[in-house]
Amino acid sequence: MKIDFHIHVKLSKKTNFEREHFDSMVREARAQGLDAITLTEHFNTHRFADVYGTLDGLYPCNDHYYDVEGFRIFTGMEVDVAEGGHILVSGPKDKLLEIREALEPHTAPGGFIGLGRLFGLCEPRGMLVIGGHPFRASNPLHHIGRDLLRRFDAFDLNGKDLHEIGIQENIAKVLTLGEELGVPVVAGSDAHQLFQVGCVHNEFAGTFETVAELKAAIRAGAYKRVISPSLDLQVRAANTVKKLLKNKKEVV
Repeated sequence: MKIDFHIHVKLSKKTNFEREHFDSMVREARAQGLDAITLTEHFNTHRFADVYGTLDGLYPCNDHYYDVEGFRIFTGMEVDVAEGGHILVSGPKDKLLEIREALEPHTAPGGFIGLGRLFGLCEPRGMLVIGGHPFRASNPLHHIGRDLLRRFDAFDLNGKDLHEIGIQENIAKVLTLGEELGVPVVAGSDAHQLFQVGCVHNEFAGTFETVAELKAAIRAGAYKRVISPSLDLQVRAANTVKKLLKNKKEVV
């Protein structure tokens, strides 16, 4: 199974969820040879409930993924924490929405939940918790205490950061951090726009029905990360188009 663990289906936090944009992301993921994605929309995006509410009316869901004509969309979200990082949380949809409800008082800057408290919500529910883009200057994770960092199921080798920091430099930083802490590293495109889809992904030998199965395979190292040779071009194109579209679509 080929899967991307970090995909957004809205252009930005301020835009509405649009079926046309969502469909374009799924079509591109299929065209890039992916079998699945994890939907990691920002937990404090404009009208978060619209995302899963709309998908519930369109596609069957087994509480782990939506089945879009054989393409799997595992349920997740990206959460800001008080320490400054971004955390990718995925797992059964009912448990995910319980966590999102608990985070309602923590959606604004200055009030974000602490990482330890977020783990306290996620771990009893069996969620897959990935440390997003740990070396991004604006939202780093690497500075956080090692005891907390060791609790991650994986770190995010992020498509945007591979472009902006440099492929070899970012790989070295993230893999070194993972090796020091005994935490696996998985790839996520961080795509908000279709041109960035497929710039990185992960290949597993098996096909998985649950996030728990994915989590076990990650821990066992039973996968490989794949970086597209056109990553830099894809991310540059996506950034350019995203800026143009955001100017037209953002909610005032």
